[in-house]
Amino acid sequence: MHHDPADMSVKEIYQLLVQLVVPRPIAWVSSISNDGVTNLAPYSFFNAVGANPPTLMFCPVNRRDGTFKDSLNNILENSEFVVSVVSHDLGDEMNQTAAEFDKEISEFEAVGIASTPSSCVKPPRVAQSLAQFECRLNRVIHLAPGPAGANIVIGDIVQFHVADELISPAGKIDQERLDAIGRMGGASYTRTTDRFELTRKNSGS
Repeated sequence: MHHDPADMSVKEIYQLLVQLVVPRPIAWVSSISNDGVTNLAPYSFFNAVGANPPTLMFCPVNRRDGTFKDSLNNILENSEFVVSVVSHDLGDEMNQTAAEFDKEISEFEAVGIASTPSSCVKPPRVAQSLAQFECRLNRVIHLAPGPAGANIVIGDIVQFHVADELISPAGKIDQERLDAIGRMGGASYTRTTDRFELTRKNSGS
């Protein structure tokens, strides 16, 4: 079966994408408004960009009425945000922060999620998260206006936070303890506890 995006609705394209591009890591993004209200929301259009410079990206799409989400508004206002990694034991809290809260309400407070101060930026980190990235805005790329319009947010990582318990004696990240979850289609998620290895041959990296 072939699908031409030109003949599909935005909803149909979205459903196809999120069921085929899997699993998707989750950026639990915290930001803060100029009025001092903290915001916390998950985004599964997320990934690392590169190590030189250390950057990551996530993509908040516009609301159904075409307006920007609070995360994007806050980042456009003050150019800072934090991405916290979502482990399996934080899945329920993460899911609750996906709800639409009024911009005057902090998801940290509404859901009962403990925060901890960041080192270099104003938005707080999720205290229970085992790893976080403090970021300053590099750029925003607005791909389309209106409902579901995509906005790529690229952030420069200015501070990494990694829980001591995640560091193995060999200095590697213990993926078993990190127990990160990924987004599938619809309400489905996956754990990263089932892994296998493939050795690259003739790799120049």
